[in-house]
Amino acid sequence: MGYPVMLNIANQPIVVIGGGKVAERKIHGLLEAKAKITVVAPSATEGIQQLAAAGKLIWRQKTFSPDDIKEAWIVIAATNNRDVNEAVAKAAHPYQLLNIADDPERSNFHVPAVIRRGRLTIAVSTGGASPTVAQQIRRQLAEWYDDDYGRYIDFLYECRQFILQNVDDEKKRKKLLKSIADESFRQRGNWEEEFRRLLQVY
Repeated sequence: MGYPVMLNIANQPIVVIGGGKVAERKIHGLLEAKAKITVVAPSATEGIQQLAAAGKLIWRQKTFSPDDIKEAWIVIAATNNRDVNEAVAKAAHPYQLLNIADDPERSNFHVPAVIRRGRLTIAVSTGGASPTVAQQIRRQLAEWYDDDYGRYIDFLYECRQFILQNVDDEKKRKKLLKSIADESFRQRGNWEEEFRRLLQVY
């Protein structure tokens, strides 16, 4: 079983080998996390080319060589050529995080199917067994946790900061934090008004 973690990859050097649709899909996720991305590929999708032209990533228009990943923290091989992916796997160092798109067994991490709703992140993984099933589950969860739920999570963050900074009594803090996290509180709506009411009650 894998060990799930949330990595802070902002400004970290990440190299994606390959310029096709799979690579582009992975790149968008990396951009959301503000990674410093270099793409190595002789050709690339129009989307990747546009990202490069906009300065959002570096595109090295060349075939892969081991030096390409020397400084990378994370390496992703996303080509449709097994020989190239194998060469990337062999060139990677033990301390690097490595994902081979077509070979989960050679990878030391997997990229889950992800839902983002504001500060809420839900990740679904089948451990490489079936990305299709992971996507199906992701779609189901996306219906349950919609954009409104994302706004609620953002609201909880703001309330938590306020409570920690302004409520000195520990028992009152715990009651407030528990109350605003209750599902009935979310469903009532008018969160700001309800929160002000709770501050007076407690």
